[in-house]
Amino acid sequence: MQQEWTRRALLKAAGVAAIGTGMQSIAPLYARAMDADEGSRRPKPEDRRFRSTAVEEFLKQTRTRIGDAELAIMFVNCFPNTLDTTVEPGQFDGKPDTAVITGDIPAMWLRDSSAQVWAYLPLAAKDEPLRALLEGVIRRQTRCILIDPYANAFMADLNAPALPWSLKDKTEMKPGVGERKWELDSLCYPIRLAYGYWKQTGDTRPFDAQWRQAMTLAVETMVVQQRKQGLGPYRFQRYSFISTETLPADGFGNPVKPVGLIASGFRPSDDACIFPFLVPSNLFAVTSLRQLAEMANSLLHDAALANRAHALAAEVESALQKYAITQTPEGTIWAYEVDGFGSQLLMDDANVPSLLGLPYLASSPDPALYERTRKFVWSERNPWFFRGTAGEGIGGPHEGKDMIWPMSQIIFAFTSKSDVEIRKALAMIKTSSAGSGFIHESFFKDDPKKFTRTWFAWANTLFGELIATLAASNPALLR
Repeated sequence: MQQEWTRRALLKAAGVAAIGTGMQSIAPLYARAMDADEGSRRPKPEDRRFRSTAVEEFLKQTRTRIGDAELAIMFVNCFPNTLDTTVEPGQFDGKPDTAVITGDIPAMWLRDSSAQVWAYLPLAAKDEPLRALLEGVIRRQTRCILIDPYANAFMADLNAPALPWSLKDKTEMKPGVGERKWELDSLCYPIRLAYGYWKQTGDTRPFDAQWRQAMTLAVETMVVQQRKQGLGPYRFQRYSFISTETLPADGFGNPVKPVGLIASGFRPSDDACIFPFLVPSNLFAVTSLRQLAEMANSLLHDAALANRAHALAAEVESALQKYAITQTPEGTIWAYEVDGFGSQLLMDDANVPSLLGLPYLASSPDPALYERTRKFVWSERNPWFFRGTAGEGIGGPHEGKDMIWPMSQIIFAFTSKSDVEIRKALAMIKTSSAGSGFIHESFFKDDPKKFTRTWFAWANTLFGELIATLAASNPALLR
């Protein structure tokens, strides 16, 4: 294994257990004999967590459209990585129930699990076992939201103790919760997955009374976090030397002026917000709430829920226009975080939702404003943008200075209208893999062999989705 630079050492120094324990049953799969005939590094067929005939056929068909041999092997490794190594399909109350761990952390993030299976939705209609597995993800997420709408991560075994570094957190930890960092996008991603599942399969089985209850709770939680009636019940503090691991002001985060936006304690990176109105997550919430309203009307016949979701989306959208746009010498752009008092943070983080990734999430209402924002965040004007001999891209406080996240390069390609930009991004992504055939969390800007997280399924599947998209729309870019 290549050298890994990560905050694990810092967490350990702060008295927090190292990430990645408890996964010995899966990690050795990468050290076993792989599919030599395919040139891939997938686990052997008998070691895979789930096998989909539709996915296997899609891999074969798509690979023939990828002229670049290295990209082809990486695609074969990465696209099925979530199914190969992270899913735990089962049943609960006689219905599908699927846990999806992130990779080297034995817990299920609402965000990551939604993103990890997203690329399989177009294949689900012609593969019943795959459809049932995805139904199980939606049902498991429903159970998790009902346990605690403020939690970002849950244990795969809901009877297991919390993640080691969460055991001493000063917050209300409930059974089944792995970590309790309130992140607005954690409620948006399950809506996105449910909506995509419905549109791709036409199946309505997951959208029962329990799902209605979870979605009602999700909207109620967002309303509470507008903080019009006070700070709300959520607070979080952690004993750590890392400032982004805890919230100030007695665990409530920095003050906000209630202007209609939704406060988030933490970013999609799991790092604490500086100003709690996280703009990309609020933009994502507008999209998600409107998707939920459509489902509430069409599937649940619940006009009250639909109207509440519509009204909240409209209020957040209006507040974003008033408080989240800032003037720069190059024109107006989206700020990353604001507080409603006039303070604005100009930056972007690699984790999605990000400002860079707004069109990817169908959450960019103003194309011209987005293009100016995109140019800002993909430049040294963004304090978390780095350029080195091994590539360029966006990182964030989670792994620190000079650490580029390949996820940002993938999203850069997804949101580009330029063949030149996409080719450049693909070349950098290949470099960042350091010959491993997989996508890492982050890498040092001058040496891709210095990276974090060998096994990060979200990034792997996101890369697979990008290559599949290009293979269908512009295969010439993959030669």
